[in-house]
Amino acid sequence: MYKIGIIGDRDSVLGFLAVGFSVEIADDSKQAALCLKKMAEDNFAVIYITEELASQITDEIDKYKDDMTPAIVLLPSKDGGVGLGMRNIKKSVERAIGADILFKNND
Repeated sequence: MYKIGIIGDRDSVLGFLAVGFSVEIADDSKQAALCLKKMAEDNFAVIYITEELASQITDEIDKYKDDMTPAIVLLPSKDGGVGLGMRNIKKSVERAIGADILFKNND
């Protein structure tokens, strides 16, 4: 059975317990990388991670980019987003289609 989890700072992710997510609290890149690895090994289908932490562990996240699971989705933290999630979507679309069809002059 697949699971859904989220990794991030306490204030950003604690509310996800109410909807049944497995929550991992990480305050730095080392903790986030360990949580990501653990969740991937534990058969999580989807792992949400705050953009702030994701920007610090891009090499770890890239290890899973070509795998079917886990799907790693970036979310803004309680402090807002840094645009990393949207840039990743843009890169994925460009890779799949071969052209930037989402944004004209935006990065």
